[in-house]
Amino acid sequence: MKARVTVTLKSGILDPQGKAIEGALKSLGVDGIASVRQGKVFDIELAATDKAKAEAALKAAADKLLANTVIENYRVEVLS
Repeated sequence: MKARVTVTLKSGILDPQGKAIEGALKSLGVDGIASVRQGKVFDIELAATDKAKAEAALKAAADKLLANTVIENYRVEVLS
């Protein structure tokens, strides 16, 4: 079973890396960039066959390790 955990900064949290990427894109001549916020994507393969159990395990992993829940949100998607 494949899954994806996407971690992003909560709104209102400053994103200096996103600002740096935004500036770099503008300096490269990429037009139309209003703002950039960066995040992390974890593509995970699981041995589990039960979708609900896999989702629960991934949420526990995100709470404990993958995301700093004080400043980050996460989204779990079980893909197959």
